[in-house]
Amino acid sequence: MGLSVLERFKNNWFLIGIIVVITLANVEPSIGNKGGPLMPEITVKYLAVSFIFFNSGLSLKTEDLKSAFLHVKLHLFVQCFTLMFVPCIVWMLVQILLETPIDEWLLKGLLVVGCMPPPVSSAVILTKAVGGNEAAAIFNSAFGSFLGIIVTPLLLLMFLGSSSTVPFSSIFTQLSMTVVMPLIFGQVLRIYIKGWLERTQPPFGQVGKAVLLLIIYSTFCETFSNTALQIDHHSLLAIAVIVLLLQVLLLLLTWSVSQWKSLGYSPADTVAIMFCSTHKSLTLGIPMLKIVFAGYEHLSIISIPLLIYHPTQILLGGLLIDRVKQWMLAAQKLRQSKSTSDSNGIEETPIDGITSRKLIGEKQGKGENGVV
Repeated sequence: MGLSVLERFKNNWFLIGIIVVITLANVEPSIGNKGGPLMPEITVKYLAVSFIFFNSGLSLKTEDLKSAFLHVKLHLFVQCFTLMFVPCIVWMLVQILLETPIDEWLLKGLLVVGCMPPPVSSAVILTKAVGGNEAAAIFNSAFGSFLGIIVTPLLLLMFLGSSSTVPFSSIFTQLSMTVVMPLIFGQVLRIYIKGWLERTQPPFGQVGKAVLLLIIYSTFCETFSNTALQIDHHSLLAIAVIVLLLQVLLLLLTWSVSQWKSLGYSPADTVAIMFCSTHKSLTLGIPMLKIVFAGYEHLSIISIPLLIYHPTQILLGGLLIDRVKQWMLAAQKLRQSKSTSDSNGIEETPIDGITSRKLIGEKQGKGENGVV
């Protein structure tokens, strides 16, 4: 029993960590607030954020993506869906929800979720667990992360505007210093230590999540230091329900659209599309918010929907693994049987529940002797 509890803790330590750091921030917010012992204006704003993206650059296996590169149509679908369609559909949803009593800043946080790039790991892990097109998932996660560095800040500024205390040019200067340069440096360094990385397999994901907890802690310390800010619990519950329904809708939409024959995707492709197109990155998202919305007193509130979206996408994906795998195997078997029938020149026609097989090129004049 004790081992079971320990295993559960190991598997969910990051989610538990989020709850713990938010609780600690509420108990004594002065520690992680500006001017406090943690000095977040240096340790978080520059060091932690830079390390997150250096860690991403070091861990992204872009050299192994050549085989997936040529599947342009799939990549175009995923990137357009996650960075164009989703932001627009969420924006329209928010315009409707603004007429409701739901907290305005939480709704802006919902917009933030829509603007985020795909995650580096979760979509790949789920695609691999199902047995989908893992190479396509890796490519789109990596490419989406690079693309998100440029597109996501632009989307955030377009939908929400920049903070009043940080000019537009300063935002992109800091993005270059703390996001782009560390990411490039990580990729360059990877070239020289690739052999060592493959032998030792450092826990990049675990280290990145630990640093991310520091950023989340600092963000909520700022919030709890401002006693004027209050979170409506009814609005919080409403956002959690909306996030869940939004994910289910997006999964169903990508699953159905990617099966259109005109697109030519395989069932394995559909699995990768489902997870890569609907998942959003918390690891890259929170540091970007710290840069783009530096000085926002509501920064932590608009980050809440993203903090809800992240565990929800993992839990929902985990619940769907077996069902999606069953569907994929059945769909692959059906395609294979159709392909075999076509290659043998056989046409299958169901009549009153019985399948009759005829040669496609059979002449009508052969009568009974022509039936196989």
